[in-house]
Formats: sequence, structure tokens, C-alpha cells
Amino acid sequence: MQKPDQRIIDFLHKHHVFTLATCAGAEPWCSSMFYVYLEEENVLVFTSELHTRHVAEALNNDLVAGTVVLETEKVGLLRGVQFRGRMAEPEGSLREKAKRAYLARFPYALLKPAPFWVITLHHIKFTDNRLGFGKKLEYIT
Repeated sequence: MQKPDQRIIDFLHKHHVFTLATCAGAEPWCSSMFYVYLEEENVLVFTSELHTRHVAEALNNDLVAGTVVLETEKVGLLRGVQFRGRMAEPEGSLREKAKRAYLARFPYALLKPAPFWVITLHHIKFTDNRLGFGKKLEYIT
């Protein structure tokens, strides 16, 4: 499997909060949450309870989208990822790997256990104005 550009991988490893967009019918919804990126599997890992709106919507429509962005007032330093992928509960060895990685980065998640979820990234668009205004790198599977 082809990997995303290393600059995308480095950006996803460096950050830890993403915005998740889900949809039920014509009603979109966004949620922000902590994540860890598993490079080998090209997935974002996060936790969220079953009763949340975004999980309920993703269980009915697993195609989700989202963003990871660097906040800056300097236009020349703007960087961010827009993504699309499929959300699911991890199974088997991925479940254990996801859990270990997430708890290593966010050990306080043990205080309020919730199911683990992964988003398999199928389309990533990375904007990096340091490479030139509006410069984009894309990864599509």
C-alpha cells in the first residue's frame, strides 16, 4: 500500500486534536477530539462513547470527514489536513495496537473508559503555505 507523503505523516504525528464531521440525512455535525495517528495502518485512533451524536451517525453512515489544523495568524505558516475516510471499531490486533498507542499518549483516558474507534484515511489533502501559497499535497487510495 502506498503511504502518504512524509510531510503529511509528520504533521499528523505532531498534532493531537481533530475535527470529525458526520451526517445524518441533511443534518451535518462536527465534533473535536484527541487522536493518535498510526502510520503503518494509516488510521486516526480516538475514543468516544456510544451515545454521542457523532458515533450514532457514523454507525449509520461510516463515511466521515475531518480536519487537523495548525492555528496561526501568519498566512505563510498555515498548514492543515482535510480528510475523508471510514470510521469503525478496530478489531483484533489493530484494536490492541490502537488502545496501547492512544493510552500511551493520553493516559488520563483510563479515568473515563470509552470505546476505541479508528478512521481509515482514504483521501488526505494537506495544505502547507510554507511550500508556497496554497500549495497542496494529496493522498488518495
